[in-house]
Amino acid sequence: MPELPEVETTVRALRRPLLGRTFTGVRNYWPRQIATASPEALQERIVGQQIETVDRRGKYLLFHLSGGDTLIIHLRMTGHLSVVDREAPLASHTHTIFSLDDSRELRFRNVRKFGRVYLVADPDEVLGKLGPEPLAPGFTVERLREQFQGRSKQMKSLLLDQTFVAGIGNIYADEALFYAGIHPERPADTLTEAEIVALHQAIRKVLQMGVEREGASIDRYVKPDGSRGSMQNAVAVYKRSEQPCYRCGTPIRRIILGGRSTHFCPICQQA
Repeated sequence: MPELPEVETTVRALRRPLLGRTFTGVRNYWPRQIATASPEALQERIVGQQIETVDRRGKYLLFHLSGGDTLIIHLRMTGHLSVVDREAPLASHTHTIFSLDDSRELRFRNVRKFGRVYLVADPDEVLGKLGPEPLAPGFTVERLREQFQGRSKQMKSLLLDQTFVAGIGNIYADEALFYAGIHPERPADTLTEAEIVALHQAIRKVLQMGVEREGASIDRYVKPDGSRGSMQNAVAVYKRSEQPCYRCGTPIRRIILGGRSTHFCPICQQA
């Protein structure tokens, strides 16, 4: 968390308050959060640059700036971004604060300190190895089939590999595999053509559901304004262990794969 739908929701919420704004300063209370420079170097370089676009690539937020740089933020597990008045009380675990030219601030709160901030001239320095965007028009069945070439990982682990497809994490991997009828331990190189087609449809289905419901507020995720998404009310298997499958009534199982909790229906997703 957050995954593609949660990051997309954050991007959409930040566009209105941030587009056209100019950075006037940066304060940082956890230097390791700044991945590509020191906090002092970040401030020197970013001050005076205007935010021209706010976009997303996989789980990364991208702020394209007037000076040619791109500010990239990865929320990781517990990151949260908000735009507030500069006089607003500072929440605990707020580690990087970007001052804006309208008396507001973009604040990056990050309880577990895994989130990162990058300022780069070439976004590929950070994003170059990411796989295709699963909701983009170019993500076709043929493109997904190409991504399977030379891959033999178990399916759940493969879906979490950001070089395979960008933006999928634990929640949406479990959900996509359920809708595709694929067991999470299946080796990727054993999928049939029909299963690849089903997986393509399932990936797009669950991610679009997540975007429409503005993310899943299952753990710490909330939208920039502090309100909750509603995807947690529509999950089929994720964190539903021992509850009946909505299709067949069999209790949902939970196992650990690659150190991650994995949920599936043993009947609808047979190995």
